[in-house]
Amino acid sequence: MTRRGELLRLLADGKIHSGEELAARLGVSRAAVWKQLRPLADWGIACEAERGRGYRLAAPLDLLTAAAIRRELPQFASDRLRNLDVHEALPSTSDVLLAVNDLPPGRFDACFAEFQTAGRGRRGRRWLAPFASGVCLSVNWGFRDSASALGALSLAVGVAVLRTLEKQGVAGAELKWPNDIVHTDRKLGGILIDLRGEAAGPAYVVVGVGLNLRLPPPSIESLRAQGIEAVDLATLGATPRRSAVAAALVTELALALEEFGARGFAAFAAEWRAADALVGRAVRVLHGEQAEEGIARGVDEDGALLLDAGSGPHRVQSGEVTVRPVR
Repeated sequence: MTRRGELLRLLADGKIHSGEELAARLGVSRAAVWKQLRPLADWGIACEAERGRGYRLAAPLDLLTAAAIRRELPQFASDRLRNLDVHEALPSTSDVLLAVNDLPPGRFDACFAEFQTAGRGRRGRRWLAPFASGVCLSVNWGFRDSASALGALSLAVGVAVLRTLEKQGVAGAELKWPNDIVHTDRKLGGILIDLRGEAAGPAYVVVGVGLNLRLPPPSIESLRAQGIEAVDLATLGATPRRSAVAAALVTELALALEEFGARGFAAFAAEWRAADALVGRAVRVLHGEQAEEGIARGVDEDGALLLDAGSGPHRVQSGEVTVRPVR
């Protein structure tokens, strides 16, 4: 753990701590403490200084540890999990697992980060999440099938995330094709699938999931300025421990990946359709530089979006969807 990480663990309780106390516990000077506090804003952390008293975070932090997550895993996930790492900060959890080349069959790794400096979303966008404000997780998995057979995997992963939320007492979450978790049209989380493999050979998959647990108000306003309406579990009245959410996500992802390998999208289709946030709505689909408008008619057996542009539904296999305003 870095010196900054040690400092954040001391401040995580949200109580005030004097500069002398922090310096003594870290074995550094008060000036060194101040030096470590100054860049916290880059991670989306608000720290308040009170003259003559010390420092405290604007809100407490519920920090993750690998040991705490492992303690909450059921036997199924524990038996299949090879490595579980929690990083203070790194560029991307998915990039870490994309570099793995020795995953044994039937096993998986899980990589968490409290903060990502280059988290990836769809279409090359950055996934923005302040330090310890949600769950940033990637897991890897090997499939016997080729990459071309995994087109609906992001939909199956969406169902796994919904199962996690339901077990945490969160009702009303929906799935927006192909890889968003939403609540009342506000973005609650996202999914990113990276595939590696030969055209006709087995595929190595990295599944990235970002889920908002407690976003600071400035972050919600910043996202709104970018045209993204976001929501978090705290706003929805759910305040589960982050380690419980992390362990549940790992478990549900492992279950879903194994089930998808055995049965494909058919094992998830009914749940996905029940949670479809777009069906029956007027939407706009962006494919590269081209756009198409129509009515979303659900998904087919392969997970493709069925779009009715006026002459009956046709399949859309990829694209970015926005809901058209009611006129």
